[in-house]
Amino acid sequence: MKSVQTSNAPAAIGPYSQGIIVNNMFYSSGQIALTPEGTMAEGDVVAQARQVFRNLEAVLSAAGASFETVVKTTVFVKNMDDFLALNEVYAEYFPVHKPARSTVEVSRLPKDALVEIEVVALVK
Repeated sequence: MKSVQTSNAPAAIGPYSQGIIVNNMFYSSGQIALTPEGTMAEGDVVAQARQVFRNLEAVLSAAGASFETVVKTTVFVKNMDDFLALNEVYAEYFPVHKPARSTVEVSRLPKDALVEIEVVALVK
């Protein structure tokens, strides 16, 4: 196993890594809308989702993966009423390749985020 760490995404806010590579698979920790400097991106679920995807892009890159090699995503959203808006942002990052996905409404996320996303990806 190899731990993935990049300064282009927020540091872990607990005892975990940004992601782990096992064999040729990358497993990310959930990313919320923290900036790499550790401040929460302001705005609605669209603004937060865009920051989440910037964070995911950074950890995927550090792992030698990309959105094109993502196999599965898990999306945690605070309010399922934001599902359509979240899908619009999601589609910007997966315009052709459509990984498997689960979306779950949760009562609360770390730092009171509106959305958290984790990915599993093939390492190139």
